[in-house]
Amino acid sequence: MEANAVVVEEQSPCRRRWAAVRETTVKIRRKVAEFPEKIKKVAQDDPRRVVHSFKFGLAITLVSLFYYFDPLYVGFGNSAMWAILTVVVVFEFSVGATLVKGLNRGLATFLAGALGFGVHHLATLPGDIVRPILLGIFVFILATTVSFIRFFPRMKARYDYGLLIFILTFCLISVSGYRDEEVLQMAHKRVSTILIGALAALLVCIFICPVWAGDDLHNLAANNLENLATFLQGFGDEYFTKSSEMESNKASLQGYKSILNSKQVEESWVNSARWEPRHGRFKFRHPWKQYLMVASLTRQCAYRVEALNGCLDSDVQASPETCGKFQETCTEISSESGKAMKELASAIKTMSAPSSHRAHIAKAKDATEKLNSLLKTRLCEDIDVVEILAVATVASLLHDVLACTEKISESVHELATLAHFKNEKDGKQELDKQKQVQKTSNSIDLNHHVITVE
Repeated sequence: MEANAVVVEEQSPCRRRWAAVRETTVKIRRKVAEFPEKIKKVAQDDPRRVVHSFKFGLAITLVSLFYYFDPLYVGFGNSAMWAILTVVVVFEFSVGATLVKGLNRGLATFLAGALGFGVHHLATLPGDIVRPILLGIFVFILATTVSFIRFFPRMKARYDYGLLIFILTFCLISVSGYRDEEVLQMAHKRVSTILIGALAALLVCIFICPVWAGDDLHNLAANNLENLATFLQGFGDEYFTKSSEMESNKASLQGYKSILNSKQVEESWVNSARWEPRHGRFKFRHPWKQYLMVASLTRQCAYRVEALNGCLDSDVQASPETCGKFQETCTEISSESGKAMKELASAIKTMSAPSSHRAHIAKAKDATEKLNSLLKTRLCEDIDVVEILAVATVASLLHDVLACTEKISESVHELATLAHFKNEKDGKQELDKQKQVQKTSNSIDLNHHVITVE
């Protein structure tokens, strides 16, 4: 018996190790099997990512020709590597972001190269003894000044990358020029290859399936308003009607959550859109800054909506009898505010001046007055204080949402004025024409030809 026990004890560590190896192998197999699904999901979420990857590969291949062909390599030498590095650093997803980095890098490199050569020339005039001292002084003064300029908010937002490249290029040329006598030739090669790399990245990004940051920003503003509208239109039924069907639809109302953390993305797209040339529906000097105002107000409204969403899961709930007294007015405020949001989102999408949303805001205001008068009547005397507080909280939040809706309306009107949006009738007529053309194309027999005479 003792011998058998010893054998079992000696075998148990081996079995545990074998079990651990098997478990690790299963995990690796599972991750390998899930990897293609992850790739498919990333590509399906935004097919432009696949195109962007091919564009990036094409740009890298083009600038790599400086190494593959002897005539190009003889002209630039090892400096040709700067063209490849420039494409890697500059090439971004959108045209605006690539223009920001490309123009910043190109201009900063040119200015720093010229200034570095000038400083090197001035430092050589007094003699070899004073030369390293003067170079050190110039590097210290310029690096300190440019580093301080980077703290200015405007410079930080628009030219931070260019200022960083300026310091880097100036130091490389001025410091390395102390040991290399052919400073002008070295600066010329580096500046030329960097400019070529930036130009190659810009041409590929603009002329091959371009992705415009302005389009993404415009669509994001409209989609955010639609997500708020979806929640507000469904909040009344969700809060006052406790049923299994409403619980199943609750997940569809959570689209507004993406608005809460969208500030950084919106600011980045606005900064990129400012650099983009005229394209599509967006003319030169389009009021991109106004989109930040609309986005800020939309985010404020989303925080109120988040509080309303918290009321759905609150432990303190009013009884069905109490809810029945306030259901109509609260539902009307929420629904009409959502309809107004929907109209504003449609106006941004079609780039038409909004007007029909005012009727919904007026109805929501009337419902708010009814709700206030209802809370002041004697209907609330026989209701528990906790239930009254629950209903009053919802009423207060709906009032704040309505106030945010009015501010968003004013901001969208200002955007429409600055961007010269067309009239609402023209926008609706254009949508109707597009729908009619789509229906006609779907109903046409393939054996017939259609001729449109204007």
